[in-house]
Amino acid sequence: MPPRRGRQTYLIFLILSSSILAGCGGIGPGSPNASLSSDRDTINAGESVNFDARSSTSPSPTIIDEYRWSFGDGETKTTKQGVANHVFSKAGNYDVTVEVFNDEGESDTASLVIFVNALPEIVLNLPDFIKTGEEGLLDASDSFDPEGGEVEVFWDFDTSTDSNGDTDPLNDADDSGPLVRLAVSEAKNVTGAVTVVDDSGGSNTTLWSLRVISRSFRVVWEEAHVDYEWSGYLEQGSTHEIRFQPGEGARLIDVNATITLARDLIPITWPEDNFTMGIDVPASGWSYDVITTQGNITQNSSASIEKLGMNPAPGSDYTVYANSKDELEQNLLNDPDGRFGQGEWIIEVTALECDPDTPIDGVDPDQGNDWHVEARFVVLILRISEVSV
Repeated sequence: MPPRRGRQTYLIFLILSSSILAGCGGIGPGSPNASLSSDRDTINAGESVNFDARSSTSPSPTIIDEYRWSFGDGETKTTKQGVANHVFSKAGNYDVTVEVFNDEGESDTASLVIFVNALPEIVLNLPDFIKTGEEGLLDASDSFDPEGGEVEVFWDFDTSTDSNGDTDPLNDADDSGPLVRLAVSEAKNVTGAVTVVDDSGGSNTTLWSLRVISRSFRVVWEEAHVDYEWSGYLEQGSTHEIRFQPGEGARLIDVNATITLARDLIPITWPEDNFTMGIDVPASGWSYDVITTQGNITQNSSASIEKLGMNPAPGSDYTVYANSKDELEQNLLNDPDGRFGQGEWIIEVTALECDPDTPIDGVDPDQGNDWHVEARFVVLILRISEVSV
C-alpha cells in the first residue's frame, strides 16, 4: 500500500482527471456551443433585423432542437429553426440573446448588440392661409434629431402627383431646406408632404395642408376723353393712312372724328377742294366713310364720323374676388359684350377733288390741300385696387 501522502496525491489526480474528461465530452455528450449573427447591427426605429443561430453546434450524437430568443425589448420567441426576425419599434441599444438547447437538455448562450436609431422629429409651422399669387413661408426649421445629429428637409408640394415616377407621391423633392416659399396661382387647398432625414439615414414624413384663398379687388370704371390729331398735305388722288389703337386698357364708348381742310382764300383757286375720310375697324367688322363739304364760303370744308354707344357702360365701384389683378383685368377688358373697337383702327384720308381750278388748261395754282384730322374718344378706364382681408 502506498504511503499516506502518496494516497492523497493519487486521489486528487483522479478527481482532476475526471473533471477534465467530462468537460471534453469524453464521459458524457457535453454542452452545445451557441453562435449568433445578424444581417444588420444598426437600423432605424420601425425596421426589422434577421437573426441567424444556425452556426451553433452540439457534440455528436446530440443535436440542437430548440432556440430561445430574447430581443432585449421585452419580447421573446422560441423556435425549432435557428433563424428569427424581429421589428424594433423604439430607439436604443438592445442586447439580443439566443439560448440553444440540445436533445439532452444542455444549453449555451450567445448574444450581440443592435443599435436602433431614433427617427427625426418634425416640427412644422405654416400660415393659416395665403392669397393667390402670394408667397407663403413653410417652416420646418425646428425639426430635430433626438440623438443630436444634423437633419435635412425635403418638401413635396403636391401629394396628388408622382413627379419623380417612383410610384410614391409623397417623396417628390420639389424643394429642400428648413425654410421654403410657396406661391400658388389659384384658390384651392394644397396638400403636400415634408420629409426630415437624419445623418444615420432615418427619415420621418408628415402631410401638411395649406389653404389658398382668392384675393379681393375694388373695381372702378372711370370715364375719360382721349384725343388724337394728325395733319398733312395731299395732292389730287393721293391717300394717307393712319393706324392706331385707341383706348388701350379701357372700354370704348363713343367716338367723333372730324377732318378739316385748309380754306382756299384766293378766288382763282375756287371752288374748294374736297377729301374723303374713311374709318375701318377690322376686328369689329365696322367701317364708315364721308366726304367733306363746305357749308358756306366763310367755312372750311369738313366732314365728321360719329359712333355712339359702341359698348355698354358696366357697373362700377364694386368688389370682386379673383386669383390675380392681371387675370381680373383681362377678364373685364375682354368681356364679349364690351369688345367693340378693340384692336387696330385705320383712318384713310384721300384727296378727292383737287383738279385744276383755272379755265386755262394745265394750269393749277393749287394742286393739293392741307388737311387736319381730330378724333375724340370717350372711354371707360379700368381702375383695380386690392382690398385687404
